Amino acid sequence: MSPIILLSFIVCYFAVLLIVAHYTSKGTSDNSTFFVANRNSKWYMVAFGMIGTALSGVTFISVPGAVGTSEFGYFQFVLGNAVGFVIIAYVLLPLYYRMNLTSIYTYLEERFGHNSYKTGAAIFLISRTIGSAFRLYLVAIILQRFIFDAWNVPFAVTIIICLLLIWLYTNKGGLKTIIVTDTLQTTFLVTAVILSIYFMARGLDLSLVETIETVKNSSYSKIFFWEDLLGSKQNFWKQFIGGIFITIAMTGLDQDLMQKNLSMSTIKEAQKNMLTFTGVFVVINIFFLAVGALLYIYAAKNNIDIASLPTKDYLYPEIALNHLTLLPGIIFMMGLTAATFATTDSALTALTTSYCIDFLNFNKKENPNDPALVKQRNRVHFGFSVLMLIVILGFKLINDESVVTAIFTAAGYTYGPLLGMFAFGILTKREIKDNLVPYIALLSPLILFLVNTYYFEVSTSYRIGNELIIYNGLISFIMLALTSKKGTKAAL
Repeated sequence: MSPIILLSFIVCYFAVLLIVAHYTSKGTSDNSTFFVANRNSKWYMVAFGMIGTALSGVTFISVPGAVGTSEFGYFQFVLGNAVGFVIIAYVLLPLYYRMNLTSIYTYLEERFGHNSYKTGAAIFLISRTIGSAFRLYLVAIILQRFIFDAWNVPFAVTIIICLLLIWLYTNKGGLKTIIVTDTLQTTFLVTAVILSIYFMARGLDLSLVETIETVKNSSYSKIFFWEDLLGSKQNFWKQFIGGIFITIAMTGLDQDLMQKNLSMSTIKEAQKNMLTFTGVFVVINIFFLAVGALLYIYAAKNNIDIASLPTKDYLYPEIALNHLTLLPGIIFMMGLTAATFATTDSALTALTTSYCIDFLNFNKKENPNDPALVKQRNRVHFGFSVLMLIVILGFKLINDESVVTAIFTAAGYTYGPLLGMFAFGILTKREIKDNLVPYIALLSPLILFLVNTYYFEVSTSYRIGNELIIYNGLISFIMLALTSKKGTKAAL
């Protein structure tokens, strides 16, 4: 497909986002609008828009690509995610609303103290910066290969353009703008997935019923893997339980997705939002897996050399952009762009919010909407855009998939201490030694990494999968318990 056509689509796409941003931020660009959208967001818009944030561009291309090796086993993880979302709705959200939080890490200050608070916020800033940069990096490689390489545009320029556009449409309206743009982008994403199934089925000469039967009867449709509990990372219990705790830690304890939930006027609306989001999330992942099965079936029928692709992540773009007609290619690019930028714009806003509240103490100022503070928030927002650029270029410089993946995995380790800290605060009344918390947050993932690398991987048949975060959180919890004393503090 012609790169100029794809580029024209992306230009039009961003033009729409900029127009939306202009109207949503018109008349106000204060900090209350940027941080919590004045707490008057509509739950149904947030619920739908969160799908685009939760399903990054990496999910858009990696989940279908992984079907070739893991079949529909990923759905076990999704079921765990669903349970985790319900726990967030009925355990964490009531706590956040009761305390009227803007940054969820303020809870740690009230429960434990200053050092715990700063440690929790720092964990989020580091993890979300690395994670979001990594997701944008992987998708940017796809854009580079299929669009910008045709004009020899340097990779750095591609990233700068993307981040600049995101900064432009989020800078003034912040969360208020993102709730609207994410709703729009989720619409594009869902439409792209459904139409991808349609065009793939048409390319295989299948009706709707035949498509369902073909996917169901294919060698890719196995969902549940009960065998080899110790040695397989695909085992149901590892995927399901890991999915629960990863969701609690990386969604319920993550400022990014929780910030949207805190923008509603009541806890009932926030819970309604979370439950609706959960239902849509489960269904859309079924569609992603179906796309994956159809991609492999299509590749086999048309003798597409999958082995020649750099990774399985390239399968979806390869077929959509080089083997189907013009419209399916544009639909794919629409979905990929929507998934990528819905994740990145949300992350930049959450990072800015966390830094302003948790480190610059905007919430303790007499007038948080003071024009001087608004200017300072604008500088922070731009600063995180530059930081993300630096991190992405660092990934490109490394240019080693195993090393880059290891860095991303390391970022996943950091949510474990956050899980342990919140769990200890909510489940116990004990008081901890606040000055030890930063050291516990560093030691916990380090201990787990060493045990996993030099014991489990070498001396046993057990392989840690998605349950890694459980062990990480448990180690943190135990270390907090060992250094704590009896107290009267409970969850606030």
